[in-house]
Amino acid sequence: MRSRVLTLTAFGGAVCLALPAFGAGVTVYRNDDGKYVKMGGRLQIQYHRADPDRGDATDEVFFRRLRPYIEGSAHKNWKGKFQWDMGKAEGENEVAIKDAYLQYKGLKGLKITLGNQNFPFSREFLTSSKYQELVERTFVGDHNYGTPDRNVSLTVHGLALGKKFEWAVAAGAAEIDPDAKKLDFDTPVNRNEDFNQGWMFGGRAEFHPLGYLKKSQGDFAREPKATIGVAAFLWSNDDDNNAYTDDSGADASSGKKPDVSRVTGFEVSGAVRGGGISVDAEYNRFHAETVDDAVSAGLYENGETDLWSFAVEGGVMVLPGVLEAVAGYQIQDADGYDQAWTRTSLGLNWFLKKHDIKLQATYRLGQDLNGKDGADEDELFVQAQYVF
Repeated sequence: MRSRVLTLTAFGGAVCLALPAFGAGVTVYRNDDGKYVKMGGRLQIQYHRADPDRGDATDEVFFRRLRPYIEGSAHKNWKGKFQWDMGKAEGENEVAIKDAYLQYKGLKGLKITLGNQNFPFSREFLTSSKYQELVERTFVGDHNYGTPDRNVSLTVHGLALGKKFEWAVAAGAAEIDPDAKKLDFDTPVNRNEDFNQGWMFGGRAEFHPLGYLKKSQGDFAREPKATIGVAAFLWSNDDDNNAYTDDSGADASSGKKPDVSRVTGFEVSGAVRGGGISVDAEYNRFHAETVDDAVSAGLYENGETDLWSFAVEGGVMVLPGVLEAVAGYQIQDADGYDQAWTRTSLGLNWFLKKHDIKLQATYRLGQDLNGKDGADEDELFVQAQYVF
């Protein structure tokens, strides 16, 4: 095991060193009228080993994300972007649409965006995967457990008070995968026919007392910054596609794949930076109801659940801008769980060109997976990242 990890770590470092260093995104065309075309992407090569207490250990090497994008403008104050992913997530490879939107920026302090985009909920989810300190997101930023994924929506985003106050409101379409073990949001732009369709409305507000704090983890600037934010949303099933519940209200799959009728979510989050130290914390709470109010499986008891999660993660620059020691703790509980599900993480990040070129290693200890008493699992993640 040790020799395998060392070999993969050396391989990842060699890959990173062999790649040329560029800033994120390359402008391939621009004229005096502001018209431009920009191309970029991210490449994440990951090694993952899972060692459950009950069962055999497994490991694999794969492309976690292989995500190119094209962005451009043909008219003043207007911008368009589309981005897709060819990496592997949740056990399978697929080509998936990510960003696909048009945006208007002609009003001071405002951006109006229409299309497939991030919904304004969960600071950790809104922090791009390329700017994360831990290799994988925690519960609070995971669309499998209540946090909305990208969806087709109209969003208005604003900054005021010298960028110390930030706000956003959004309305759009979002889908849920009917799974008793998850509260799994997904974009309507997908290939699945059994997802519950519905409408979502929500918003967020953030205060940055020491100046605007970007959604990026790790402290390279070593300047004191802080933020606190709140957000909320409502999702409601439009009853167009309840594949597992018949017209009489009976659940056709005995609770194994319950159709979801309504979800409300609430978030409070915060972050601090300074002196090479970076800390992020977030608490989310969701209430979900199923179409069949007799479902008692996975997260649910008698057709509903209160699902909550909390995570704190942080890092210290051991060698400023080069080597960071990181740690995190997360906990999640639901009405249908026997025990709260916890994860504790330790890791190191080696930055060759800040987040653009880096090598990460995270060791995660999981206890009581999916709320089942004694279902423990240790995991190792090693990831090389190149952003251009």
